[in-house]
Amino acid sequence: MPATPQRGRALRRLTIGAAVLAAAGLTAAALPAGADTGHAARAGRTVDVQLLSFNDFHGNLEPPQGSSGTVEEAQPDGSKKSIPAGGAEYLAQSLRTARKGHPYSVTAAAGDLVGASPLLSGLFHDEPTIEAMNKLGLDVTSVGNHEFDEGRTELTRLQKGGCHPKDGCYEKGKKFRGADFPYLAANVTDEKTGKPLLKPYTVWKHKGVRIGFIGVTLEGTPDIVSANGVKGLKFHDEVETINKYAKVLNKQGVKSIVALIHEGGLPASTSYNYQCDSPGPGDGISGPITDIAKHVTPAVDALVTGHTHQAYACTIPDPSGRPRTVTSAASYGKLYTDTTLTYDRRTRDIVRTSVKAPGAVNHVVDRTQPKAADMTSLITRWNKLAAPVAARPVGHISADIAGRGAAAPESPLGDVIADAQLEATKADGKGGAQLALMNPGGVRSDLAFKASGSEGDGVVTYGEAFTVQPFTNMMNVVDLTGAQLLTALQQQVSGPNEASPKILQISRGLTYTLDMTKSGAARIVKDSVKLDGTALDPAKTYRVAMNEFLAGGGDGFAAFKDGKNKYVGPSDLDAFTGYLTAHSTADSPLTPPKADRITVVK
Repeated sequence: MPATPQRGRALRRLTIGAAVLAAAGLTAAALPAGADTGHAARAGRTVDVQLLSFNDFHGNLEPPQGSSGTVEEAQPDGSKKSIPAGGAEYLAQSLRTARKGHPYSVTAAAGDLVGASPLLSGLFHDEPTIEAMNKLGLDVTSVGNHEFDEGRTELTRLQKGGCHPKDGCYEKGKKFRGADFPYLAANVTDEKTGKPLLKPYTVWKHKGVRIGFIGVTLEGTPDIVSANGVKGLKFHDEVETINKYAKVLNKQGVKSIVALIHEGGLPASTSYNYQCDSPGPGDGISGPITDIAKHVTPAVDALVTGHTHQAYACTIPDPSGRPRTVTSAASYGKLYTDTTLTYDRRTRDIVRTSVKAPGAVNHVVDRTQPKAADMTSLITRWNKLAAPVAARPVGHISADIAGRGAAAPESPLGDVIADAQLEATKADGKGGAQLALMNPGGVRSDLAFKASGSEGDGVVTYGEAFTVQPFTNMMNVVDLTGAQLLTALQQQVSGPNEASPKILQISRGLTYTLDMTKSGAARIVKDSVKLDGTALDPAKTYRVAMNEFLAGGGDGFAAFKDGKNKYVGPSDLDAFTGYLTAHSTADSPLTPPKADRITVVK
């Protein structure tokens, strides 16, 4: 953890009295915009509210495997240290420890608590994760795009409770009670009625202190969720929605407001303790959240964000030029953010100062601390129910196979998955695929050589395979011309994906050059695209395998929607596990591929 969290909180509360200013020959006008000069007048009427927050938990009740379960910490000498982190047992313990000594403490999240979850949660439609969030004391969350993976009806069930309509109740005599905390979806409305799908905001109250929370997900959610998941829903602009409901809260007398936004930024460093306010406020971060932060009304006092799975605690000036905290706690419960909000009982607003130190600090959820006993019991209980499915061996590997944690655009595990999808659909009568493409966001983890349980090192269990491929998307095979396929490859690095490329994982036999020194579609070197050594023919028709999410144009790949003669094959998970079983044994485990199908020029 950072060595000076208390100092950070103290500086956050720092104000400059008029007498001190006078002694220094200064006036309030000489201070930076937003600086606080009324400390003496407010003495005794302010109270510090602790805001604890996290995001993108994705049902990771157990500590994540491989690189997904570590955070990077910058060291004084410039090196980086990798720290194992995350898991509900440690997150709950960290939050409970942090709350000690803070009579005013509220815990919030910024979406994607569920969805793309490991089997322990995903097998049970994420009921275990909602139960865990209830136990660890979550007060409020926004929805994220993954809350819509199973559609609006399932999201409503997670909020209100009730047994699953198809699978029923999982434990005899127990009915799922739903979330004790509100899910906020201010910018998600019903297309027919125009009404919000869920509550747009809520007000946290404690001993006379009132803080409003507005929750939104990214406006582009329909582009990254299957069409069925968002059917009948409309997603609105984040800034316009937040500003709208900030006015509503102000009219109700709620002057202290926090926005929970499932959209994020990209800090210049992957170290969780990177100072993103260097050389100036917000200078070390880019991405969608920076523009959002600059336009959200000054009536909002802090922004808790997510989606990009990055760690940052920045101060980005609001439209009036005043500093405002913008935070994100990476993903999978590996970090939590501690933000101090100084509440003025007379104005009912948050006192925002203009000091250099941030009012928010990210802390590592390290695994050296004691485990929360109630979380251990919860995990043990659900593991017992999942064991018959989760523990079944499906393959063997000789070493770690990097997927989510790969440093390059093409990952070894991405190659394995694409090869598996091609093999499952290439036969006549099974699609006749000639190549397969896999969206990088669908590869949710690494395959770790070290055993996660009692299965033994190198053994891949069904539960581990599920963690890598949790969506159970059905495989589609479609006709695409060479020209359409080239357009799809160009869409990896152009249009909505230009700022943050989404490089498809490709099956054996497909090769090309990605020139990152160029811009937009030109990054795909046309003449380099080959299939089995033969140049792509623009006029020829190819049978291309992909999951149903991609086939529907997901992730900005509109070209795939023009595919013809669709064949629906097995699920991506069945293709993956079948491939592992067919191509590995204990004596001959699968080795990590070289990941050399895409030549990258930097």
